[in-house]
Amino acid sequence: MPFDTQPWTEPGPHPVAPGAHRVPLPMPNDGLRAVNVYVIEDGDGVTLVDSGWNDAEAKDQLRQALKALGHDFADVRRVLATHMHADHYTLAVVLREEYGTPITLGAGERASMDVILAGDTSRQLGEPLRWGIPDPLSLQDIGLDPAHSRDVYELPDHWLDGETDVELTGRTLRAVPTPGHTEGHVVFADAAASLLFSGDHVLPHITPSIGFQPGVCRSALTDYLASLRRMLELPDMMLLPAHGPVADSVHVRVKELLDHHDERLDATRATVLDGARTAYESASRLTWTGKRRAFDTLGLFNQFLAIGETAAHLEHLATTGRLAQTIDDGVAHFHP
Repeated sequence: MPFDTQPWTEPGPHPVAPGAHRVPLPMPNDGLRAVNVYVIEDGDGVTLVDSGWNDAEAKDQLRQALKALGHDFADVRRVLATHMHADHYTLAVVLREEYGTPITLGAGERASMDVILAGDTSRQLGEPLRWGIPDPLSLQDIGLDPAHSRDVYELPDHWLDGETDVELTGRTLRAVPTPGHTEGHVVFADAAASLLFSGDHVLPHITPSIGFQPGVCRSALTDYLASLRRMLELPDMMLLPAHGPVADSVHVRVKELLDHHDERLDATRATVLDGARTAYESASRLTWTGKRRAFDTLGLFNQFLAIGETAAHLEHLATTGRLAQTIDDGVAHFHP
């Protein structure tokens, strides 16, 4: 079956290459529908790339997939997390509590992890002010209230600093930092097998949110575009994404994403030329998703993501000299 017609959310395991399997796991109340966990044969055990959400159904489906491959949770030798978002990281914390499974994470996630573990919500509360949202939003409004979260966060066992080789049995994965989606996002390249475990950095049918993280990062889009270009410096490989089906070429999709962001930067700048001054005002004038939906038809959480994404584009336009920026009473204003 061609990769682009796979029913990608059907429970796995689905073989993607010798010794590597894709296991889609459900995501509770999330429009992304599923997250792909990759199970890599590693001697008499397995290594996971990402873990899934801390959710009973996801855990059960992962258990069943491992069983189909002749393994159980005790055989998981490590979890290599591409980044710290809940659908990639929090089930790993549970596996470590129950089975001692070590967790590896990119060192760029340290600052955001510190914010979460300290219970600091100032960034989530402060950014809407900077974005110029007229009516204050509570974390409960947008579904980010930590007091009611099922997400369990703890520090990893190992931090990946810079480009690093991770040695498995008969396989070497090259960890490549790809900041943008989060500050510490990492992809794992198996050059010998021509596989790229891309996490949320390169997705086949959608664009990842940019800069949605607890810590403040004013260069999220600038970082993301540089990280996309880094992928073009690597040999082309099969794309093994966290959301969506497997695709034949990383390079083809990266070029599409770069073109998309060029177009989006032009459209965002045009809203400022037309009189928008804040991220909120600019986002309100843009269309969203592949269906070009009006901003006011989005739910509150997706509006929050849309404004944050617009802010990242505006910050990049200011950084590159295509717009000017001023801060007035804590609100970022952009000018031609």
